[in-house]
Order: sequence, then C-alpha cells, then structure tokens
Amino acid sequence: MSLTLEKYLEMYAKDVPHAHEVKRLAGMIFDEVSHHIKEMPYSQKKLLETAALLHDIGYFVDSKGHNKHSQNLIIENGIQNFNSDETAMISCIARYHRGSLPDKTQHPIYMDFDKKERKIIKRLSGILRIADGLDGAHRALIKKVQIDFDRENSIAKFKLYPNIQEYRPDITYAARKRDLFETAFKCQSILVFNDK
Repeated sequence: MSLTLEKYLEMYAKDVPHAHEVKRLAGMIFDEVSHHIKEMPYSQKKLLETAALLHDIGYFVDSKGHNKHSQNLIIENGIQNFNSDETAMISCIARYHRGSLPDKTQHPIYMDFDKKERKIIKRLSGILRIADGLDGAHRALIKKVQIDFDRENSIAKFKLYPNIQEYRPDITYAARKRDLFETAFKCQSILVFNDK
C-alpha cells in the first residue's frame, strides 16, 4: 500500500512549512518557465510539486546524503495516486534537489529512464534546486518570482519579490544551485531583487 503525501509528511518531515514553501516556489517557477522559456504540461508540474513536498524527508534517516535517503524512502514506500514510473521519476527529482548532477552512467534509477524522461527529470530538478535555495533560511522570505527571458542571448532573469520590500534575504544558496537549471534549459540565469 503506497503512502499518501500527508502520511509522508506526518511520518518523515522535519520541517513541513519549508516543504510547502518549496512546493509553492517550485510551482511558481514552473509556471514562469513554462510561459516564457519552455512550455511544459501540467502533469509535470504535479511531479515537481510532489517531489518538492518530499525532497527533505531523507533527513529522517540522516542529514548526510539526505537527498539520496529521500529517494530511497520514496521508492520503498511508493506514492498514492502515482504509478511506479511516476514514483521513480519523483524520487529522482527529489534526489537531485542538491548534491551531484544527474549522471546516466553512474546513478541507478535515473539511468533506467530514456533520454526524453531524463530531460524532464533534469528540468524539474533544476527548478526544484532553485526553489529550495530561495527558501534556504526556511523562513518563507520570497513572496513572488517572475522570469524575464532574453531569447536572443538565452538569459533567464529571475525577478524576486521579497515579503518585506525593505529586506533583501540572502539568495547565495539559490545562486549556487542554478547549475542544473542552466544545463537543462540551455541558458544562463541571474537572480535579482525587483525594485518596484
């Protein structure tokens, strides 16, 4: 019997508000990317948001390599309303929210997917990495994210709207986690605070 998302959070989550905040930010970034950079179907947003909710459950096992523990917990328990392929995909997206980038020659589960599916995993994990980085302090300091995309130069400009206009949260963690997003969407990215 697969676990529901509620049961996962009840059993394994150390910081439920952070999980929900990362889900919110990831969903917002997904919509912006889908609108401005690369259109993606709603079914992929569901995979991303589910992975966002579960990305940190591996802390229940150990903080060291918690992303891999998250993947293992998802594979072991399954997710209600998702088939085994979708569950495996969600486990990969959760795994790659931090740490090494996906490697089709080294990483079990990920290597079993075809090229098209691996591309989806990279894109969604790239979004999740930035969303997680934007809530690095676990204090829900970013109200809104908008993306301006310079198609000619392939530059994605993330405009961040803080909850408190006068306060600029530290976004260093998010800036360091842009690598997979840039690889997956074949672009450069910058993070800036919106001054309006």
